[in-house]
Amino acid sequence: MPGIGIVKWNDVDIPWHLLLFSVGAYTLGAGLDVTNLPGTMIDAVFTHVGITETTPYWVLFVILTGAMMFSALIFQSKTMRTLIFVPIAIGVAQRFNFPILSLAFPVALLIEHVYVLPFNSKPAALLYTADQYSWSDTFRFGITMMVISWTLIMVWGETVLRWLGYTNGLFF
Repeated sequence: MPGIGIVKWNDVDIPWHLLLFSVGAYTLGAGLDVTNLPGTMIDAVFTHVGITETTPYWVLFVILTGAMMFSALIFQSKTMRTLIFVPIAIGVAQRFNFPILSLAFPVALLIEHVYVLPFNSKPAALLYTADQYSWSDTFRFGITMMVISWTLIMVWGETVLRWLGYTNGLFF
């Protein structure tokens, strides 16, 4: 309440663009949850490309983790990617009767890979503006790190998820 506190409204510089973005992202996530739109989209896409109940777990794991990992090339918001991809991973797990954490956990672990292009994150933008490397440098580094991370998440899925009892492993 501005009339009661020690700070007046005009004394505070509120970053309205960030506040509105956050509200929009959370509204999108809540809307996806209420409407079950991720489940409907999953059904439509999977039917179209021929993914059925007989599709092995590892195919779904590779598709979902790859989509999450490489979506950072297009979308720069970690919040937006989380609010879209985690419900999709949950919907896929529920549709195929897998433990939810077997797909949602690996997808969630890949959210921080936003260093391929300077505009993907504030630290990357800050380093780029220091004029110490070029767009091609950051792209080469970022793609290399993404491929290494994607490979490591598959190894992690084969070992750790098996040890935790969420899957029988990815490939073996």
